Amino acid sequence: VQLQASGGGLVQTGGSLRLSCTASGGSFSSDGMGWFRQAPGKEREFVSAISWSGRNTYHADSVKGRFTISKDNTKQTVYLQMNSLKPEDTADYYCALKANWGSYFTKRSYTYWGQGTLVTVSS
Repeated sequence: VQLQASGGGLVQTGGSLRLSCTASGGSFSSDGMGWFRQAPGKEREFVSAISWSGRNTYHADSVKGRFTISKDNTKQTVYLQMNSLKPEDTADYYCALKANWGSYFTKRSYTYWGQGTLVTVSS
């Protein structure tokens, strides 16, 4: 299974970006997909996640009200719409495929990871 993330870039404070992540490479057993981010010198942290059914979405407190996660099952693609971006949102963003067990909020529940896509928010 391969995850291809894209959509990162440089944006000013208050701007928007949309990240995409597409899963490919065969069948897989999964509850959903999530996004994590890692800033320089910091731990990788949970951002948002969505179940494949679409009934459940999850967001870190730091992004609630600003980020929206959505999906297109026909394309096995998940999107992260990021609005009102702040300098503290600057990080490498990683998408990951969640296993059929564990919490959406923890890294250990995710079995496949994409490469990072860099988001830089200038002040």
